[in-house]
Amino acid sequence: MIRLLLVLLLLAAPAAAQDRRPSHCIAIAQAPGLEYVHRVAYGAPLPDAFTVRLSYVDHSMFMLETPGGLRAVTDFNGYVGQVARPDVVTMNRGHITHWDPTPDPDIPHILPGWNVERPGQPADHHLDLGEMLVRSVSTDLRPGQGGEDNGNSIFVFEVGGLCIGHLGHLHHEPSPEDYAALGRLDVVMAPVDGGLTLPRETLIRVLGRLRSSVILPMHWFGEGTLQAFLRDMEGTFPIERRAESHIDVSLRTLPDRPTVIVLPPRFLRDE
Repeated sequence: MIRLLLVLLLLAAPAAAQDRRPSHCIAIAQAPGLEYVHRVAYGAPLPDAFTVRLSYVDHSMFMLETPGGLRAVTDFNGYVGQVARPDVVTMNRGHITHWDPTPDPDIPHILPGWNVERPGQPADHHLDLGEMLVRSVSTDLRPGQGGEDNGNSIFVFEVGGLCIGHLGHLHHEPSPEDYAALGRLDVVMAPVDGGLTLPRETLIRVLGRLRSSVILPMHWFGEGTLQAFLRDMEGTFPIERRAESHIDVSLRTLPDRPTVIVLPPRFLRDE
């Protein structure tokens, strides 16, 4: 059924979209993991061409670093620390903490999670930087509460053979079409506040459907909010808490079963 849906979606896509580099995250079985992700220091050289570093910065901001030196920041609100300017920033409009109304124009690629020119239409980003592909899957912002159709984007970063998803300020369970468009997500950054975004029971259902090897909690407001999510997850997926705010991950080092890995947020600083 999913394969048929993907075929229909491709047939319905405009010719320009069909010329894009195809996603390796859609309709490809997830590779089995061999061992757990390992700990590293921010800014240290990555061990090989198939490893990605993820650093939890603040709230819903993560920085992704590639072996070639590309840096992408999710839900960018203007400040990640004392570091060089990122190459890509993505933003969502759930709250001002998820976007910057006046981003530095020298950032090469600024990707809003909403359609600036045609409000209510999908953002439809597909940025191919060679080493990294960044694409968006639109969802509705606060449906039924005066929100906006297609006002939020789930951004997917394809790099090093990995499929890394950031759910943004998600307010509803993705539709079957959304899940098909997302494809496989080896790593997912998920808002776990349980109120301002998805209710926790809905989020847990989404995480069960995605079955990502690594689940990185974000958008939690203090230890109480985080602990409420972790209690709900007990017995479902293993839980690890790290002292470091960053991890290296590759296809070969993914956990062999979906695992929640808690990273403490920390602003970044170049060595």
